[in-house]
Amino acid sequence: MKTSASHSSRRLRRPLAALAALSLAAALTACSALGGSGSSGAGADGKVAVSTSFYPITYLVQAVGGEHVTVTSVTPPNAEPHDYELSPKDVTALGQASLIAYVPGFQPSLDEAVAQVSGPTVLDLGPAANLVHHEGVGEHHHDHGDHGEEDPQASQEPSAHAHDDDHSHEGEEGHGDHGDHGDHEDEAAPAQSATPSAQAHDEDSHEALDPHFWLDPERMTAAAQAVEAALSKADPDHAADYKANLDTVITSLGALDTNYGDGLKTCERTTVVTTHAAFGYLTERYGLTQASISGLDPESEPSPAELAAVKKVVQDTGTTTIFTEELVSPKTAEALAAETGATTAVLSPLESAPEKGDYIDAMTANLEALKTGLGCR
Repeated sequence: MKTSASHSSRRLRRPLAALAALSLAAALTACSALGGSGSSGAGADGKVAVSTSFYPITYLVQAVGGEHVTVTSVTPPNAEPHDYELSPKDVTALGQASLIAYVPGFQPSLDEAVAQVSGPTVLDLGPAANLVHHEGVGEHHHDHGDHGEEDPQASQEPSAHAHDDDHSHEGEEGHGDHGDHGDHEDEAAPAQSATPSAQAHDEDSHEALDPHFWLDPERMTAAAQAVEAALSKADPDHAADYKANLDTVITSLGALDTNYGDGLKTCERTTVVTTHAAFGYLTERYGLTQASISGLDPESEPSPAELAAVKKVVQDTGTTTIFTEELVSPKTAEALAAETGATTAVLSPLESAPEKGDYIDAMTANLEALKTGLGCR
């Protein structure tokens, strides 16, 4: 079973990088993370037209932009965004926006579309969110082309893990102090000036970066700061409003982070078994371990060896709940639960808008699901 370094050291060990293909990186070089040669500023209706990739980024832009933005998500409601294919009409609409906010490496179709448009300013949130590689992620990369010859040993182990199995919550230095993260602006500022080309991914490393940053409130805060900077540059007349909205967002995310830190501090179990490897940042932040049935792509089929490895994790860790999600078939998870005597529960990766409420509400529901599934007190 793959394990990684401690929580405190992991967060500093990986350099900032981008997952975009070379063509996308080249296209974005001329249009940095916070600026471009194309149109910017408010449109005829006085609002900044923003195209976003999918729900969490849509939420951020709406929350920070408020009444001064018109936000359009390229991913329709209730669509699984990983493999959603943009139509020519979608690409045309994308090119008419003033700003595109997205994270590379999550939606290949959108990565290709961004490389085709030249008008909008492009905001790549990857550098601000400080994306890292999570162990095992590379085996299930979003690229559905030729994967080459896989390491047979890799298939013997669960898809992603954040911590050692014998990790103790009480023993983790600083785990209980999730509410105090220092000055978020100081953390995000260096990342905002970085361009995708400056953070180019080492092709020889074969380590895919995990794009699911939005499940970590601290990384979500850094992304919100990048959104505020981009909107203030595009529409300086309303910069004060964007800053005020950002402050509100930071307060909400800080409270969410504190609730997670307190709620997950003392649990009977610390292994989170999930349908796909979306929860690496969340488990890393709160001292848990992620073990996934599939990798980054929820539609990828696990091999018999991978299923056997996850089954062993369930049995060895005394896992009683296997977490499924809304937009992906739960059949494999349900079969695994039946074989091991576990139950299933929904843990949302928040890749589509929740049926009720918003991001904060959905994350709060996730916290309650985790507390129940892990026996937290």
